[in-house]
Amino acid sequence: MPFDAILGQPAAVGTLEQMLRSGRVHHAMRFEGPHGIGKEMVAMAFAQALVCSGGDPLGCGTCSACQRAVTMGEGTPAVPRHPDVILLERGLYPPEVLGRSRPETQDLSVDQVRSVVLDRAAYPPHEGRARVYIVRRAEELSISAGNALLKTLEEPGRNTYFVLLVARPARLLSTIRSRTLRVRFAPLPDDVLRKIVLRHGVSPEEAERIIPLSAGSASAALELADVDASLERDSFVQQALSALQAKDSAASLALADGQGRDKPALRLHLEALAVHFAQQARSAALQEDPSAQRLALRHELVLRALYDLERNASPALAIENMMLRLRAETG
Repeated sequence: MPFDAILGQPAAVGTLEQMLRSGRVHHAMRFEGPHGIGKEMVAMAFAQALVCSGGDPLGCGTCSACQRAVTMGEGTPAVPRHPDVILLERGLYPPEVLGRSRPETQDLSVDQVRSVVLDRAAYPPHEGRARVYIVRRAEELSISAGNALLKTLEEPGRNTYFVLLVARPARLLSTIRSRTLRVRFAPLPDDVLRKIVLRHGVSPEEAERIIPLSAGSASAALELADVDASLERDSFVQQALSALQAKDSAASLALADGQGRDKPALRLHLEALAVHFAQQARSAALQEDPSAQRLALRHELVLRALYDLERNASPALAIENMMLRLRAETG
């Protein structure tokens, strides 16, 4: 069955299995938890179960509907082959598909909600069993997109279900939070992370190094295991530390100017810098070193930069502000 392959989320999986077995499935749910802990994998298993034509309430995993629900079609956009399992995500669909002149770079737009959800809402599922919308990073819904989605969340069509995947629920509209059922996902335990990274070819020694730094996220652990990406993160951390020691702000400004448009990579670099300061602060606190407070403040300022980045600040501006704050407040 589809849920059998999911590791480390017994509470969330148990809740969904109970719904499916009873036949009383809530029409709109939000899966809450950090990135990389299995929310989307569970959402896909849930969609399989709802569209399954094999007669198993939890999804047989072998019928044509189950197979197509989790098999991505070729080309762009990469979406499931099953016509009733529908993905939404910022930038997933080409602008011409959404009737836009430019790509979605800042948020999941109202154009996507109208084209992918509202234009289909009046019609029954193509194959009759169910229609399932899975919204990746639902906190990126624009205000207009969230409001457009709201009425359908309140009064969905028959056999229509929504699953919103959310890492930062506070950024969702309160009206959407109040109309969706929360299913909590916990950070993955170390033993589960160990199984996952070893399965991906990470050595046991490297696994023990990266697991404490991954905060329970399998995707973060695998990113940490990537040698090239790890070298880039280490280089960024060292450049930032050197810039903080410099007599003037020239190196800090150079570090900011050197940031490209790759926000996901920069996010990982900032997370590595935050981990560095957190580890230093923890070590200093254990030794009752008075520098612990200064290091904790540095950690907080890096987290603030991450927050700015996720609110669509330019990478260069986010790094420049962070470095200037670090120099001014902790120098």
